Amino acid sequence: MTEYFLQGFIYLVAAVIMVPVAKRLGLGSVLGYLIAGVVIGPITGLVGSETTTIQHFAEFGVVMMLFLVGLELEPRNLWEMRNRLVGLGGLQVGGTALLLGGIALLLGQVWTVGLVIGLIFSLSSTAIVLQTFSEKGVSKTEGAQNAFSVLLFQDIAVIPMLAFIPLLALPELTQSAQQLAAGAEAHDSLSLVAGLPGWAYGLVIIAAIMALVVGGHFLSRPLFRFVASSGLREIFTATALMLVVGIAALMSLVGLSPALGTFLAGVVLANSEFRHELESNIEPFKGLLLGLFFITVGAGIQFSLLFEQLWLVLGLTLAVMLLKGLALYLLALLFHIRGSDRWLFALSLAQAGEFGFVLLGFSVQNHVLPSGLAQTLSMVVALSMLLTPALFILYDKVIMPRFEEQVNQSQPDDIDEMGTVIIAGVGRFGQIVNRLLVSNGVNTVVLDYQAGQVDNLRKINVRAYYGDATQPDLLHTAGIAECELLVVAIDNPEASVELVRYVKHSYPQVQILARAFDRGHGYQLRQAGADVIESETYYSALEIGASALRKLGCHPFLVEQQKEVFKRIEDRQSDELYQAWLAATESGEKFSPYYRDLFMQLEEHMKAAMEADRSDRHSLGERGWTPPPKGYAEALTQENTP
Repeated sequence: MTEYFLQGFIYLVAAVIMVPVAKRLGLGSVLGYLIAGVVIGPITGLVGSETTTIQHFAEFGVVMMLFLVGLELEPRNLWEMRNRLVGLGGLQVGGTALLLGGIALLLGQVWTVGLVIGLIFSLSSTAIVLQTFSEKGVSKTEGAQNAFSVLLFQDIAVIPMLAFIPLLALPELTQSAQQLAAGAEAHDSLSLVAGLPGWAYGLVIIAAIMALVVGGHFLSRPLFRFVASSGLREIFTATALMLVVGIAALMSLVGLSPALGTFLAGVVLANSEFRHELESNIEPFKGLLLGLFFITVGAGIQFSLLFEQLWLVLGLTLAVMLLKGLALYLLALLFHIRGSDRWLFALSLAQAGEFGFVLLGFSVQNHVLPSGLAQTLSMVVALSMLLTPALFILYDKVIMPRFEEQVNQSQPDDIDEMGTVIIAGVGRFGQIVNRLLVSNGVNTVVLDYQAGQVDNLRKINVRAYYGDATQPDLLHTAGIAECELLVVAIDNPEASVELVRYVKHSYPQVQILARAFDRGHGYQLRQAGADVIESETYYSALEIGASALRKLGCHPFLVEQQKEVFKRIEDRQSDELYQAWLAATESGEKFSPYYRDLFMQLEEHMKAAMEADRSDRHSLGERGWTPPPKGYAEALTQENTP
């Protein structure tokens, strides 16, 4: 027992020290785990022969990860990605296998060995790639989405590979591998399909998948409701783990990939009302086991074998990654993956994967690969996984900055039409402003520095131009001197303040309407000269609060009154708060004690006004609103006409 405690302590200490250091250096947690494994394994020898056993256990982290990925995908979304899944994924696996298999033939291997080598290295590391995508926040990009489709196809392709590889057995290896084969048979004793004919094996697989789908759809909800009724969170956690472990065991018993089974289960449960609870319970185990898996990969590197065949292993590793990356880049061109996403797709999948270890061991057991060659190829798989974080660093530090520089250096569009209103920034805020103005017949000129956003708007017939609205030349071209209004809705708070200050100084006749991110940003815009300032969250938050009051039983008319009280007090106190902020800013403070006191007084006034007994409250039977009086619009127009 003491030995297990010591081993667990060593793994945890290595992770606790190396992962934060790697993250701080910008290397990512995956490389931190791998380095930790190398330190406690080959370098210091603190862990040894138990690494392989722990790695088999830690591979369950990959199973959990695919279950969580499946929870994020509804069946409808999976159907929508079928073209990328089958087309892009199928071409990647088939093309890479043929390419690398052909290279193996040129190096003197027989065609069966070459084909198996190609199949093994056509797979990539689902664990490393998806974990890194999540850490770097690129999971929703075009490159990452296409990479995920390929990874999913690869995981599915492992099943026919396991069925196909035994057919390629080499007769000369049969005699020498009898002992290993006997061990494999003993290991496979826990199987529901051992010795079955092909047709029966197919029926068992179909029955297992149907049981998974039907059970997940009809039986999981009653089970979760029953467990949730106990009110014990630990029992729900145990239920989530029981579900994942049970599905993995079922898939293993019928000879299928546990990762594929749990992914399918996740897709089935994607529409369940318990989806988020399942995610929150599985996520900690997934992260811990994945980290343990990466540590075992690093600890399992046999440096003695590596040093004996250093140039061979290093050359094979670089050749595999280069050829695989080239094939992926060509596929990215074929499927019109653009810009930096093309490089993200190619670099992220250029390594070998964790299933490579499984297929190598399976190939040796089935007399397809010599054990010596399998050990060398296993080193290539491990080393390629170890080098993968370096590819992501290359993408972050070299490739992405170049594409950003190209975007920044791109020439702005020629603006051939003038408008009454210029809208700077057409994201989630500016789009709504533009749609309202255009639908009321107002001519607008929309500017945005994100070329992709401009392209998307043009596809739906929105007149938009690429360019940085903070550049004076572009504003002049857009007609700032002749327009009546400028709407500032750009995402950079500092740049928006500078834009307001410049336009108000150079074109004082232009009215400026600006979006504020928060109260402090609103004060800065007001100081710069903006005429109208609205917080992007103010009215939406006010409407949510009003809806909450209505749901709690308040009459709609009363809710509207309370909203007006809230806005009136806010408007009345805004000047005083702004002056206090201005004085604090001039003295070098952001918010002075006087400002904080004023804000607390505002809250007290607000509460008192809300609780005041109003004599004009209406009965519950009255309407929640009243229309404006007759002639209101005409009177308002005359009032605003100079």
